[in-house]
Amino acid sequence: MLHLSQLKRLDVSLIVSLLLLGGISCLFVHSSSVNFAQYSSSFIIKQFIFYFIGFFIMFGISLLDIEQLKRIGWPFYGLIVLLTAGLIIAPESIARTINQAKSWYQIPFLGSLQPSEFLKFAFLIVVSKVIIAHQEKNVRPSYLADLWLLIKIGLIVLPPTLLVYKQPDTGMVMLYMAMILPMIFFSGIQKKLLVIFTAIPLVIISTILVLYVRFNEFFTEKILGSLSGHQVSRIYGWLQPYEYTDSSFQVRQGFLAIGSGELAGKGYLNNNVYVPEKHTDFIFSAIAEELGFMGGAFVIALLFFVIYRIVLITVEAKDPFMTLMGAGISSLLAFQITQNIGMTIGLLPVTGVTLPFLSYGGSSLLSNFMLMGIVMIIHKSYRGYMFKVED
Repeated sequence: MLHLSQLKRLDVSLIVSLLLLGGISCLFVHSSSVNFAQYSSSFIIKQFIFYFIGFFIMFGISLLDIEQLKRIGWPFYGLIVLLTAGLIIAPESIARTINQAKSWYQIPFLGSLQPSEFLKFAFLIVVSKVIIAHQEKNVRPSYLADLWLLIKIGLIVLPPTLLVYKQPDTGMVMLYMAMILPMIFFSGIQKKLLVIFTAIPLVIISTILVLYVRFNEFFTEKILGSLSGHQVSRIYGWLQPYEYTDSSFQVRQGFLAIGSGELAGKGYLNNNVYVPEKHTDFIFSAIAEELGFMGGAFVIALLFFVIYRIVLITVEAKDPFMTLMGAGISSLLAFQITQNIGMTIGLLPVTGVTLPFLSYGGSSLLSNFMLMGIVMIIHKSYRGYMFKVED
């Protein structure tokens, strides 16, 4: 059981913020699923249950100490990688294809389980452990030792990431990179290696942009030709939404819903713009339609307050292992929020990334609560020191 003394050591402002997000989530998951004939019933009960389980998991993880957290890293990593690989051979009866992606196991009475969501938790612990072990072993790091660190991180991350990419789930791959790259920057490796490490993706992105603008035929044939049809349609739906109307329908409807909310919104349950999957990836369009600019701004501020608290907690901890995990979690959430809201307003391509703590979905919500459990461990650890030396 979680004793009162342990509750006092958790971050109250973060818990209150998550409760507020939970209330908003349940309200708009309901409003997004009852106003149109797309669904036979509301998802509010399931979302409430997911939130209840999520808080239970977060408090349960917060009971662990750092050493216990480190010990579960590798076993949990191995389990989730096996589940992710198992999707390849799993029959349709237990892992059916949804929206052209085979990413979920179907669990009777509970719904679906997406293993790739829980890879975030596994990567966070395992990669942090590898980096800390490297720092302890190499007090005076060399280029060769730092290069070997990057190779080890690659061997941990790339195989399961490729499995997820093949599902296909490009959005989840982007989330992994958003979490792990800041951890590498905080790993203390040589600056020249960091420059090279940073330059490679920048060169690749710049090259793709040049090919698209100046050599469009080559870009279409060679670059887009290597992607799946689903990925290509999403890219064209983003770049030219009013020419590729079929693939951009969701984005254009999202524009209309958000724009129609104006400053103060239409009022709760008064959404009348149909947006496919409005209760999941495009839940921000429902919030902005019903609460307007002011409501949307409040939700964004609340989300970034959660990140602000995570950053403060991480800085206060002053422990390398905790710093790495805090950097990974805050960066992941910041990217995920930016990507989701960016795609609903057409600034970024649609990638199937959920809005943290707001979109409907058990796996996404529970995996994020697992990360919040780590944040609570970090907060509890530095608040629980018996002696603290002031600078």
